[in-house]
Order: sequence, then C-alpha cells, then structure tokens
Amino acid sequence: MEGSAIAQFIPLILIFAIMYFLLIRPQQKKIKEHQKMVESLRRGDQVVTQGGLIGKVVKVKENNELDVEIAEGVKVRVVQSTVAQVLSKTEPAKAES
Repeated sequence: MEGSAIAQFIPLILIFAIMYFLLIRPQQKKIKEHQKMVESLRRGDQVVTQGGLIGKVVKVKENNELDVEIAEGVKVRVVQSTVAQVLSKTEPAKAES
C-alpha cells in the first residue's frame, strides 16, 4: 500500500517541478535583472518608464526617486522601480591617472 501512495504523489511532484522551471525560476531571474538595471541608473541615462514616458535622468535622489527630463525644461519625479528600460547609458567618468 505504501508504494501506491507514493505513486499517487509522483504526478503532483512532477507538475510542481515543471511549474518551477517554466514559471517561477524565469520570473525570479527577470526580477533580479530589473533590480540590477534600476540600481545602476545614473545622471544622463535615457530611460523609458512603465507609463511610456521617455526622458533623460537629471538627478538620482534618495528614497528611490529620479528626476527625469521629458522635454526641455520639463522635469518629472519618478519612482526608480518604474523604469522599464534604459535606452542609452552614459559612460562612467574616467579616472585620471
């Protein structure tokens, strides 16, 4: 009887394993990549927000906020995690030798 009880749980275990590798693991990887991208934002980067605004990062503030210039003289305050994509990165400042 014990063998048949274990055999009944094998399909359930297989379904969970498939769900993990097809859904959970890729989602965790995507979240990590997004966090890394958001943490590396700096002044001069051109970004797209989740709301569809395209602009240039003017200032990285505390409390996970950014000032983004969406038109000449028009700045908006954006929560850092709402940045969906970085279109162009600025080059880091060269260290003088």
